[in-house]
Amino acid sequence: MSQRIIEALIGRLITDEEFRSQFSAKPKQTLMALIEAGFELSRTEMAALVNTEHWVWERAADAIDPRLQKASLKNER
Repeated sequence: MSQRIIEALIGRLITDEEFRSQFSAKPKQTLMALIEAGFELSRTEMAALVNTEHWVWERAADAIDPRLQKASLKNER
């Protein structure tokens, strides 16, 4: 387990709107893509992230200064 990886992932969930949306829609697939890209996550870490209510990431994102956010530029349809 790498605490830095978990911290970076949580930071991205809070600051990256597109990533957060992707994770909320398909959490397991999103984490598997990260693992394929070289992130080291244990099954326990994956389960903990997947089992965390998605609103936690939304609330944290809403609570921080918008200047720290990476907004999605994709059009939602």
